[in-house]
Amino acid sequence: MDTKVREDLEVNGFGASNGGQFNHVTLNGFSTVNSDVDCVEFKSNGFGTVNGNVKSEQFKVNGKAKFKGTIESQSLFIDGTAKIDGNLHAEHVKISGKISVGGRIKSDEINIKGTLTVEEDCEAEIFSAEAQFNIGGLLNADEIKVQIYGTCKVKEIGGQIIIVKHKGSFFDSIIKPLFTAQLETDLIEGDKIDLENTIAKVVRGNQVRIGRNCQIGLVEYSEDFEQDKKAIVNKSVKI
Repeated sequence: MDTKVREDLEVNGFGASNGGQFNHVTLNGFSTVNSDVDCVEFKSNGFGTVNGNVKSEQFKVNGKAKFKGTIESQSLFIDGTAKIDGNLHAEHVKISGKISVGGRIKSDEINIKGTLTVEEDCEAEIFSAEAQFNIGGLLNADEIKVQIYGTCKVKEIGGQIIIVKHKGSFFDSIIKPLFTAQLETDLIEGDKIDLENTIAKVVRGNQVRIGRNCQIGLVEYSEDFEQDKKAIVNKSVKI
């Protein structure tokens, strides 16, 4: 980007502005931008709204923000709550809080601590989550590492290394929790799979470990299979 010919845009209070090409865009308070934004750095503080697409190198939300279009950025950081009606494309995604995406997510690396909702597919090279999430389509990544909190739902999961763990709290060890933290999915397929607290119709992989609190309909494996005594597997087949 040629930053020399671009000005900064700052919208404060209950202000509103049209979009365009900018260097730095900063929304403070209850600010609104009414069309597409193309910038080097985008930052929303407070309650921001963009009625269009955002294209940036760096993207950050502090507080709560809504976006009517698609987000494209090299790095994206959400500290608070963000609602994106379209797709999210970013090389690096880091979420501390809550994000909702109406389309699909495509990224090199996704790191989430909080809550994730994706209506369609979620694709990355690395997907790391200490989270509660709901993905309407396929979760696909080379490496998937999940620590679940509450109920997580995804249509299908595919990857090379897939690890799902339940990180219990101190109170879980002394009292029975009101709900069970678990992952629910139709299919998990990968090379190395290690699961806890998972409900799945089919698990298919080379090396498969079914840990505690799992309920699996069918396991298909080509090399190794291990089942915890606190897991339920209706059928296992070596292929």
